[in-house]
Amino acid sequence: MSNGNSDKVKGTVSKVKGEVKEQVGNLTDNKKMQGSGKKDKVKGSVQDASGDAKNEAVENEQSEQEK
Repeated sequence: MSNGNSDKVKGTVSKVKGEVKEQVGNLTDNKKMQGSGKKDKVKGSVQDASGDAKNEAVENEQSEQEK
């Protein structure tokens, strides 16, 4: 199972990249850039949630092994 923290880092990077794109799109009135930024932010949120789920699964597995 891959590390959930890796997904969380990727998610944060995607969200930051998306925010930058969205703000540049706002400043230049570029709707395509704004849309791309919003898409990247959603992708980042999904990656972040995936990381949380993986971390929780690992924690649950470890607590089960301790029993």
